[in-house]
Amino acid sequence: MRKIRVFTYIFLFVMFSVPFWGAVSSFTAGAIGVSSFKVKDSILSVQVDSVKIKKDSLPSDSSTKKKSVLDAVVDYQAKDSIVMTSDNWGYLYGDGEVKYTTIQLKAEKISMSMDSSIVRATFGLDSVGDEFGYPVFSDGGVDYESKAMKYNFKTRKGYINNVITQQGEGYIVAEKAKKTQDEAFFMEDGRYTTCDDHDHPHFYLALTRAKVRPKKNVITGPAYLVIEDLPLPFIGLPFGFFPFSDKYSSGVIMPTFGDEMERGFFLRDGGYYFAINDNIDLALTGEIYTKGSWGLNARSSYRKRYKYSGSFDVGYLVTKIGDKLLPDYSVSKDRRITWTHSQDPKFNMYRTLSASVNYSTSSYDRNQINSVYNSDLFTQSTKSSSVNLTQRFPNSPWSVSATMNIDQRTRDSTISMTLPNMTFTMSRIFPFKRKGAVGAERWYEKIQLNYNGELRNSILTKENMLFSSSLQKDWKHAMRHSIPISATYTAFNNFHITPAIQYNERWYTDKVTQKWDGSRHVDADTTYTFSRVYDFNAAVSVQTRIYGFFTPLFSKSTTIRHIFSPSIGFSYAPDFSDPRFGFYDSYKYYDANGDLQTHTYSLFKNGMFGSPPAGKQGMINFQFENNLEMKYAANDTIKKISLIDNFSTSFSYNMVADSFKWTDIATNTRLKLSKSVTVNINATFDPYTYDLVKDRDGKVTGLRRIDELRISKKGTIGRLMRVGYAISPSINQDTFKKWFGGSEDKKGDPNKNNPIEGDPMDETTDGMDAEGTERKSLLGGKKDDGQYDADGYLKNDVKWSLSANYSFNYAYDMTRWNEKTREFKYKLTHNLGFNGSIQPTKNWSFNFSSAYDFETNQISYLNCNLSRNLHCWTLTASFIPLGPYQSYFVSIRANSSMLQDLKYDKRGRSSSYDPAWD
Repeated sequence: MRKIRVFTYIFLFVMFSVPFWGAVSSFTAGAIGVSSFKVKDSILSVQVDSVKIKKDSLPSDSSTKKKSVLDAVVDYQAKDSIVMTSDNWGYLYGDGEVKYTTIQLKAEKISMSMDSSIVRATFGLDSVGDEFGYPVFSDGGVDYESKAMKYNFKTRKGYINNVITQQGEGYIVAEKAKKTQDEAFFMEDGRYTTCDDHDHPHFYLALTRAKVRPKKNVITGPAYLVIEDLPLPFIGLPFGFFPFSDKYSSGVIMPTFGDEMERGFFLRDGGYYFAINDNIDLALTGEIYTKGSWGLNARSSYRKRYKYSGSFDVGYLVTKIGDKLLPDYSVSKDRRITWTHSQDPKFNMYRTLSASVNYSTSSYDRNQINSVYNSDLFTQSTKSSSVNLTQRFPNSPWSVSATMNIDQRTRDSTISMTLPNMTFTMSRIFPFKRKGAVGAERWYEKIQLNYNGELRNSILTKENMLFSSSLQKDWKHAMRHSIPISATYTAFNNFHITPAIQYNERWYTDKVTQKWDGSRHVDADTTYTFSRVYDFNAAVSVQTRIYGFFTPLFSKSTTIRHIFSPSIGFSYAPDFSDPRFGFYDSYKYYDANGDLQTHTYSLFKNGMFGSPPAGKQGMINFQFENNLEMKYAANDTIKKISLIDNFSTSFSYNMVADSFKWTDIATNTRLKLSKSVTVNINATFDPYTYDLVKDRDGKVTGLRRIDELRISKKGTIGRLMRVGYAISPSINQDTFKKWFGGSEDKKGDPNKNNPIEGDPMDETTDGMDAEGTERKSLLGGKKDDGQYDADGYLKNDVKWSLSANYSFNYAYDMTRWNEKTREFKYKLTHNLGFNGSIQPTKNWSFNFSSAYDFETNQISYLNCNLSRNLHCWTLTASFIPLGPYQSYFVSIRANSSMLQDLKYDKRGRSSSYDPAWD
């Protein structure tokens, strides 16, 4: 065993020291000016031979030899000039271009032999000594840009100095390269990087030797990492293989590694990616832990252009925590299904399918390490899923919709499912309207009706009992029909009279009887039978609108308009608790005081669509709406603002009721503070008074409403019962400019249509590609993409946003009261949440979200995210400094998807997911 261990150590030492010795060899060769890897110039020997052929071709048939050299025509052109010499050499100056079959060469200076297959290219110098017009060699859709190159059209070999080529998402840069006949490149002193700053890349892999097969792969010898020109030979590879593909292809997904205290070391998110076809893909990944936990996951995205698109994600997770021999050992099996589907409206205008499914067992997110650092997932208490299919029938008012809904409460693993929920709708029709009407419209032609039907099958249970539930006893089944009939007539040109009749019917499959258990009413028995439960009502209403105008004393050019819209209606409905309908039942019992009482209840109180109302109704309904607007003159223009967008009051009076004829008074106020900020305030006033409720011992146990109006006893119409409002304002960097007229867009940019010198729109291009679009040179320093003002200063627009959501509710507290005034006390509840973001520069960004707890008077939650774009790297930091889930997560990684494993992650060790080993 000792020999095997020693041999293993020697093997590991040799394998991991190869990059270091390769780096040292490269440094040594560069220092003495001699490279250990020779790239011979194959062009040189051919060139010497071609010169000899030119001298011998004078007495012979030159046309025959030209045919043997090249088998296609060579096209060449230049923008400046073409110079031909006596020794049959041609020189192209100014955007020279040479084409041969699929090969194209562009450069500022090109020299070519007219008798042989040799061509040379190099760059030019402008008046200040800057280089321009670098040679660009194109073959098979791959471009190679360099400072100098030689190429042999016959042997298809070439020699290039300082070459740059893009392969996939990365760039390959080499000081010396040799192109072979099979389109491969051999190079030394190369670099592979995804950074487009080629002169000084932020990072690269130094390749001592490499072979490049365009659009296929790169095979390297010893390679090591260089960051900011600092070589790190100890972070290297003995060899490397980088595959490239411009096609949609399958491949291996490399896993990530880490550790947890409860589940051990792990490998996560590793698997295989299947490129099934151009419309759908599939990624199968898994995770495994050293303490026995494991999981599988399948993700797929699909898309059919102009038809539909979507994605699904299915996961299965087995979590084992603790030791099998200890009592705290537990095993949980969790599932997750997410599915999104959307349909293009142009695909089918009569049938649409949409889906948004987010279903998982209650402990799935708690067992996912990513959820700890994702506040939206870890603090999510409810989840909703829905799938909807709608069918509309052409040239018909009918439509059918089928929906599946699932609501989950992760706090207690309760699940509410509706499957299916079918809706049948008939849009408004005029059944008595004449097809070929002649003359005035008849009164019966204004009668309109529509139909709404709903079939629902639902259940409320625990998630572990869902699949073992009884379809008859645990599931609830019901159907509802609603047929409203109405018409609108005009009287005296200003009054609108609307009579209406509504019929509702419910179909239930069970009914519940009750009994008195000595202290309360409880369900006694459930009978499973089909029952029809219906109700109907008739109503008539009258509406009008009154306008009023007022000119205030402080401004004669200002006009205030008041719109008053009163509405009075009458509605009637019989008492459906009457025994002749059979919807209610009653029984007698003795209460706690020994008094005989009668309890009347609905047999269908647990029905999904409710039960018919009890008690005869002869309601007179009152509703008053107000709108207040102001117009004023400003700068020769008329502006209109809304003072009160709507203020409405509504209440009713039941003429046939025995007691409590008046309903609560409801008010609504809507204020438009700006185009984006609207405040809605809802309030309810109680018109009745209360009396004390005492037990046998004379102790006050509460208050009860008595049939005595407050205005007759206390002189007020009503007492505030509840009031609440919600507001969600938001501002950003443009808000104050819009408010105070400081927007730069209104002032205009004087240089917008007259660009200054150096404007990016006036830049000359280094060349155009085959399609006529601009091609940017890969050589040279990274261009400054910043925006400058007219004075030459760099523009730095700070972008920021801040939003808040606040809700307020002030209402009766039914658990507290004042015995002297015989009034309920009030309880104040309000919630505040806010979030914001700021981008001080184009590379820095910061955002946060938080909530404030008014009961504890402290911030309950704060989540912050910081991001820095490092050009070819990205630094992100997420931290939760407050609350029970304090943690942080810092990550720096390469932006390229090919180098997704080139990263460093650091997590906070304040939870069991990231233990503090020290």
